[in-house]
Amino acid sequence: MRLIPFAGLVLLSAAALAAPVPPVDGSTHRHGFGPEISAEDFRAHVEVLASDEFAGRAPGSVGETRTVAYLVEQLKRLGLKPGNGEAYTQDVPMVETKADFEASRLSLATPKRSLAPALGPEAVVGTRSGQASVTIEDSELVFVGYGVNAPELGWNDYEGLDVKGKTVVMLINDPGFHVGDETLFGGRRMTYYGRWTYKYEEAARQGAAAALIIHDDAGAAYPWEVVQNSWGGPQFDLPPSEDPEPRLPAQGWINDATARALFADAGLDFEALRAAASRPGFRAVPLEARLSLTLESSTRSGTSQNVVAVLPGSTRPDEAIVYLAHWDHLGRNFSGLGDRIFNGAVDNATGVAGVLEIAELFTTLKTPPERSVVFLFVTLEESGLLGSKYYAAHPLVPLEKTVAAINLDAMSVIGPTRDLVVIGLGNSELDDLARRFAKTQGRVLVEESAPQNGYFFRSDHFNFAKAGVPALYAKGGVDHVEKGSEYGLAWQADYVANRYHKVGDNFDPAWDLRGVVQDLQLLFAVGHTLATSEAWPNYVEGNAFRKTEQRGRF
Repeated sequence: MRLIPFAGLVLLSAAALAAPVPPVDGSTHRHGFGPEISAEDFRAHVEVLASDEFAGRAPGSVGETRTVAYLVEQLKRLGLKPGNGEAYTQDVPMVETKADFEASRLSLATPKRSLAPALGPEAVVGTRSGQASVTIEDSELVFVGYGVNAPELGWNDYEGLDVKGKTVVMLINDPGFHVGDETLFGGRRMTYYGRWTYKYEEAARQGAAAALIIHDDAGAAYPWEVVQNSWGGPQFDLPPSEDPEPRLPAQGWINDATARALFADAGLDFEALRAAASRPGFRAVPLEARLSLTLESSTRSGTSQNVVAVLPGSTRPDEAIVYLAHWDHLGRNFSGLGDRIFNGAVDNATGVAGVLEIAELFTTLKTPPERSVVFLFVTLEESGLLGSKYYAAHPLVPLEKTVAAINLDAMSVIGPTRDLVVIGLGNSELDDLARRFAKTQGRVLVEESAPQNGYFFRSDHFNFAKAGVPALYAKGGVDHVEKGSEYGLAWQADYVANRYHKVGDNFDPAWDLRGVVQDLQLLFAVGHTLATSEAWPNYVEGNAFRKTEQRGRF
């Protein structure tokens, strides 16, 4: 099929998009849901999903049971058809592993002493093997810089190195990040090589026995507490049969202080080595240290569920636009005191509520779209994007027939903004369409304020991108219409510091949801335009995800 330029597409509901959004008070209303996108309906969904009754929405828990039941109930209320044959759910096989930090031991023996970092406060470790007990004895430690093997960039931190049976120690983010070298990799924009998931994957491909990433707040884009909370609870994986890539027996993080002590005891200058790791030609450095680990975990196999519904297209039902959001969060903090529920209000009850609101508007259209619209709520995002990874491997609409994926995750609740943040701005032609609708709202598209944090690789649209499906991940920005950008940046910083992946991410009836309404109207318009056209957007020329030959579009 030929590509129809976006310039020739009708801008749906431009007047509605440009209209000012009325103020919304902070009260929560119990009422019947209306057909339009509204702050009241959005608020009602979030309040339910982020309530203590849903127990933090952990996969495999009572929180999952209640969340899935709520979503299915809402999709049935809207009259949407089941997306998986006669079912509204897609089973996602999973293996749950929970490390017992109290029963486990980690030691890093150096010529001076044996370091024993406390599991939780100073180090975290886990296994993807599915084994209840993992033991590693006297594994040699090797510092491999950033742990990157990128042949297309002429960079290989493993060149000439055999790490079989050894433990690799590496830095988070990309080469060049910590020294501010904009000529390396993506400059300040994190590439996939900077993500911790990639680093473990590459270490496994190299045959390492274990891998430790050195945490720092700037490089990881979040404080140590986030790592501790995320790794302190159950970890989930797809079974090896669904993920044939090699896996490490053990993988984890050490905090900055532990890393500096380790390097100093091994007679090495940590800062000098970090700088050297950012220079082309870096070669791995053996540490005079050995790792011993006894890791005890509880394991169980089970099934979590993606939830999916479809509005069938009128003339080309085999082609589809996918709206997606992850429903899962971290569940309960079993080791804490006081508030012990990770309610996940912003992350990601807001995204789930947003997709439900968009779905409701689609069901009220007098003329159904020509293409199908899929509404997908995925599980296990907090465990490595596993629900969307499974969907991408077992799509309910073939990926070559999937026109675009529109992802909603952690929406902005600060009020109307002059900017719309597109995570990964410049990747695909979907940006052009979003820009047109943003203009009708008097807004401009901007990239995320910290592209070095790699948010494009940290949400579920990434599994669609890897398969070549154009993906849009956009939400309200920070330049508040009335209070300016300083207000938005301060709110964002406070959220990351005090609520992101913490028990403080709670529903707040005082949220200003005028901006959410604008964002949802815009994302609806993007999807509706694609669903009523013959356009096949793509990634831009030269982008790593552009796969026209596989998609067969042009």
